[in-house]
Amino acid sequence: MSEYYWDSQIEYLKRTRDLYYNDDYLEFLVKSIWRITEPVNIIDFGCGFGYLGLKLLPLLPEGSRYTGIDKGEQLIKEARELFKPLPYETEFIVADMNNIELEKKYDMAVCHAFLLHIANPKRMLQKMVHSLADKGKIICFEPHWISNMASFYIDGFDQSQMIQLGSLQKLFENDAKQDRKDGNIGAKIPLYLSELGVENIQCRISDKVNVLYPDMKQEAKDKLFFSLKEDGIGAKPLDKEAYIDGLIKRGLTINEAENQFNAEFFFSQTFNEDSLLTYAALMRITFGEVKYI
Repeated sequence: MSEYYWDSQIEYLKRTRDLYYNDDYLEFLVKSIWRITEPVNIIDFGCGFGYLGLKLLPLLPEGSRYTGIDKGEQLIKEARELFKPLPYETEFIVADMNNIELEKKYDMAVCHAFLLHIANPKRMLQKMVHSLADKGKIICFEPHWISNMASFYIDGFDQSQMIQLGSLQKLFENDAKQDRKDGNIGAKIPLYLSELGVENIQCRISDKVNVLYPDMKQEAKDKLFFSLKEDGIGAKPLDKEAYIDGLIKRGLTINEAENQFNAEFFFSQTFNEDSLLTYAALMRITFGEVKYI
């Protein structure tokens, strides 16, 4: 049995999640938008180490329960350890979400950065919908990479020197067509949910804008800079010939591939701990309600 990739990425996942949301915005969603006033039973599809549970349970009414399901044995092991000292009722299950059949019905079905890795996300959304009781909520936190890539600014440089939006959009679209990651899935989920009969569909965007500047307190600056680097921001492309060849195989022309390499290389040389940078992940938060009666 081959090793599950995300089992080896636990520390990466922990170090980069803080780039996405402010806690007060999540509290605003729970209390003012979703208006959850009674305890809820949650199921998290592709839960990883339980990130959404750690974020949402402190904001939800006391007595709320959380079930996390993931294919990664090490991820589930880590989740169990993290939740062990916490005062929440939880259950963690190692399973492939494509194959699992759920017997229980839940009040909320959630996922975070999960559907972009699924070859048939609409079928997975159908499974999430089927897991819900009447008037249950489905909530998906998923990316829209092209708006994400448009959200960088480094003082003193034109964005076009570092980010080739046209080429990147072409890559993202080609990857999705070839059943690779659909990094723009966040923009499509409202339409998929509508086709699945979900009602009261809305979509919000994560609020956090990360600001790196030279005069920050050193500890905060170090943490943010290394989180950004860990998330691939300013990463240096290595073997130029192999990198360009890979981009061409994914659908770019040779000129587009060379320009993309040059832009990423320039970004890697420009971005450092003393850069003045703003960046927003702009995760799409799509939600709706299931009604059977």
